[in-house]
Amino acid sequence: MRAEERSSKIRTLIVDDEPLARSNISVLLRLDPGVEIVSECGSGAEALAEIRRAKPDLVFLDVQMPECDGFDVLEMLGKDLPPVVVFVTAYDQHALRAFEAGALDYLLKPFDNSRFALALGRAKDRIANDRNLPRTERLAVKSAGRISFVKISEIDWIEAADYYACLHVGTKTHLLRRSLAELEGELDSTVFCRIHRSTIVNLDRVEGLRLSVDGDYEVLLQNTTRLRLSRRYRKQLQSRLGVRSPNSPDATSVIPSKDGST
Repeated sequence: MRAEERSSKIRTLIVDDEPLARSNISVLLRLDPGVEIVSECGSGAEALAEIRRAKPDLVFLDVQMPECDGFDVLEMLGKDLPPVVVFVTAYDQHALRAFEAGALDYLLKPFDNSRFALALGRAKDRIANDRNLPRTERLAVKSAGRISFVKISEIDWIEAADYYACLHVGTKTHLLRRSLAELEGELDSTVFCRIHRSTIVNLDRVEGLRLSVDGDYEVLLQNTTRLRLSRRYRKQLQSRLGVRSPNSPDATSVIPSKDGST
């Protein structure tokens, strides 16, 4: 196989603790010449190591697995999240959480060939767009009959607002008709981090973390804004910021600056 042909294939990982389920997905994927199966994993722990090693374009990820489920895998991956994730499960109650976690699609077992083909087609379209389009440096916002442009580097934080994403830029806010999961996939993961199912923060704006009166941590921004930090995203944020878990119940954890000072 020529190098250019190999590089154009969608490198795919299958994660499921049931061998038969892995086999079914593998058979369907092998029908598509544009897909290359890089590996199959039978546990969440295996998936963590393999995703970091192989860096696949697409992961079919089972939700229910012993010890480390699909949501745990995504949380522990941090900045190593794969470009596209399709959750696979026999339980429909996880659907909302899957999309909040940034999954592109949600396959409910048992699924037929046409439903699988639809999910794979969506994944291929997303990956093709990511490969062909350069990372944008600004977002177009439509409001009151006009279009304005917001520099991504100037965004402090983003919150979900029904069917919109609310961009907080200094003292201004802009409503963008995009989902938070969609935006998260386009933003630079080294700069922006999900801290709650409804909040993404610019890491360059983070000043510290503080334990609130209800026992949850807050993210303190340089402009004095306080944002709730979900327990689900706490480890990921602390890892991205390079700090250990704050120990003091009443003290702010100051994030070290890039030159090592505080």
